[in-house]
Amino acid sequence: MFTGLFLEKNWDWGKKYPVIHIDLAESVMKSPGRLDQRLHRILAMRAEQAGLTLTCSHVDDCFEELIHKLHAQEKHRVVVLVDEYDKPILDNITDTKTAMALRDGLRNFYSVLKAQGAHLRFVLLTGVSKFSKVSLFSGLNNLNDISLDKRYGTLCGYTQEELKAVFHQYLSGVDLNSLKAWYNGYCFLSEAVYNPFDILLYLDRKQFKPYWFESGTPTFLVHLIREKGVPAAFLEKIKITDTFMGSFDVDCIEPSPLLFQTGYLTIKETIPYPGGIYYKLGFPNHEVKYAFNDALLADLTRAGQEKDQTKLNMLDLLTLNDLDGLK
Repeated sequence: MFTGLFLEKNWDWGKKYPVIHIDLAESVMKSPGRLDQRLHRILAMRAEQAGLTLTCSHVDDCFEELIHKLHAQEKHRVVVLVDEYDKPILDNITDTKTAMALRDGLRNFYSVLKAQGAHLRFVLLTGVSKFSKVSLFSGLNNLNDISLDKRYGTLCGYTQEELKAVFHQYLSGVDLNSLKAWYNGYCFLSEAVYNPFDILLYLDRKQFKPYWFESGTPTFLVHLIREKGVPAAFLEKIKITDTFMGSFDVDCIEPSPLLFQTGYLTIKETIPYPGGIYYKLGFPNHEVKYAFNDALLADLTRAGQEKDQTKLNMLDLLTLNDLDGLK
């Protein structure tokens, strides 16, 4: 995988660290009991792969036991990788009681890592939302949050240079300005990046469509905007402090940080103020602006197909400059 790349000759390939990979995206967990079962199974499967047997009954104790035994067996400290650390909570976000119970279960599980420093080489947690450290990581207060570290700002998307260099043989006949307007614009305090999901599907089909948006319509967010009475026009004028950006929690759900964390809004401008910095948020590109407003319109009007017909009629009238018809 690294042939011809920097790491090929600049990494000690003879040293292998034991890895515990925990992927919480593989199933939907609707109760703390199911969460414990799933975590138990993941840990047991990893232990079996290493030829180990876990003797503890509680999942938190099993996690600690597996870390210790892998370190002792492999003579190298353990790497822990957690994919979608927050998915069990987000799967139950409309059921506050269940979501809080799952949050507490995950907090206890992740807290195990804090006391295992002597046995751990590296830990990485990835997820959609940035929960406040107090609510989910109160026992793991030595995390280094790289969500808005500009050194990693292009990690999760394609830059303009990468697009042209890597996909040049697929770009013949492609309108690059339209491609940029549709799928670029995500900002994590570095160069703007393209949504990779959209780019791969567009280059396969050569048709502009809201591919990423259609992969998971944000029903909960649309309902939240309606319940909070947030004007649609306000979505492109949101100002939010750095502190509030990472204060999302189950029992205090606000649209602004959640819209940013889930990718429907992005950073348009960073402005210093006496208390730190604040961000101006807005839609990243045409895809999200068009599709999100369309979803919001559908929720507000409940008009079904009539909504689309009215929308197309309005477009025709605007194109014809027929103001009376528009009225």
